[in-house]
Amino acid sequence: MRTVIAGAHGKIARELTRQLVHKGHQVTGMIRNADHIKDIEHDGGTAVVVDLESGTVQEVAEVLKGADAVVFAAGAGPGSGIGRKDTVDRGASVLLADAAESAAIDRFIQVSSMGADSVRNGARPDGLDDVFYAYLQAKLAAEEDLQNRRNLSWTILRPGGLTDDQATGRVKLAQHTGRGSVPRADVAAVIATLLEEKVGAQKTLELISGEEAVADAVAALPR
Repeated sequence: MRTVIAGAHGKIARELTRQLVHKGHQVTGMIRNADHIKDIEHDGGTAVVVDLESGTVQEVAEVLKGADAVVFAAGAGPGSGIGRKDTVDRGASVLLADAAESAAIDRFIQVSSMGADSVRNGARPDGLDDVFYAYLQAKLAAEEDLQNRRNLSWTILRPGGLTDDQATGRVKLAQHTGRGSVPRADVAAVIATLLEEKVGAQKTLELISGEEAVADAVAALPR
């Protein structure tokens, strides 16, 4: 299996690359900064420099050709302003999905965020600063774009609070999990298993740490 990961230098993405390569799969990592090429190669992936904020559908589709799956794990990141929440967390996801359709790639997994539903229909929970509000709005818009696509076998994954703790291998994966946190390594393990088992199509799933083994949590999803 060949998987293309957008935002491949992020923590979840790098862990996912390592896990997939360890299982014998090929990974192409899309990055914006050429300085990160060696890191992707160290993880076992093949790096391709593509700027999803300024690239075209054709350029990205060329990278995707021949892939079995695409994972959107990009994000504007800490310290970015309101504008880049839209151009990356929404716009880059839309561009990648357009390119996946153009390249006839069926499988698409989007890493979103728990809490995206809280800003639906213009709602704004108390205590949200302007930047985080814009982030959740961008994530929700990216989800809605994906949910309206008929040519993609998409899965939207909404992790809870992300930690750098060691993987536990135990998660709760469901349409609604309640609040909680989850190690990034366990998020990567769930994505890898969703890809390998080819389940979760047209599902929006929340993910936190729990009691169920990753393989069992994925196997329990409706097919």
